[in-house]
Amino acid sequence: MSQITDKELLDLFQNPETEIQGFNLIVRNFQERIYWHVRKIVISHDDANDVVQNTFIKAWKGLLNFRGDSKLYTWLYRIATNEAITFLRKKRKHNFVNIDDLTEGLITKIEGPFFDGNEIEKKLQKAILTLPTKQRIVFNMRYYEEIKYEELALILDTSVGALKASYHHAKNKIEDYLKTN
Repeated sequence: MSQITDKELLDLFQNPETEIQGFNLIVRNFQERIYWHVRKIVISHDDANDVVQNTFIKAWKGLLNFRGDSKLYTWLYRIATNEAITFLRKKRKHNFVNIDDLTEGLITKIEGPFFDGNEIEKKLQKAILTLPTKQRIVFNMRYYEEIKYEELALILDTSVGALKASYHHAKNKIEDYLKTN
């Protein structure tokens, strides 16, 4: 399948006769990237699937109002990021768990049978999970997905300078963790 542009996707979605086809193409084009982005935040496969589903439900509801000020994937990443953060907050409140216990629970999932990384990757993931949520998101998006700071600023609604500082602090904390553990 050739690369379809945002404009073509939006044109398909905005036409009542091809609305469902257009949305299905949007999901097909972005679902995997969104899933892995969310998975790095919530860790669990099942939780990531729930968050991705909520992301596309919100996208469906808001797509007619999408102005095109940013790329479609930037807009979807922003929704997905917010949904993942909201999910973690709800999980923490629902389970009456403090953030350290929630982090320990996520680390336990890395130790489980569904994590397919090697020991080095496990150690890196554990280090990443020790970061505050915002730093973890910035680090993952910058390190794994190589998203430019300018696009990150649009996704996370913050300044490039703040993102660079978050990434720098995250990198230093990860290096310290890897040296001491």
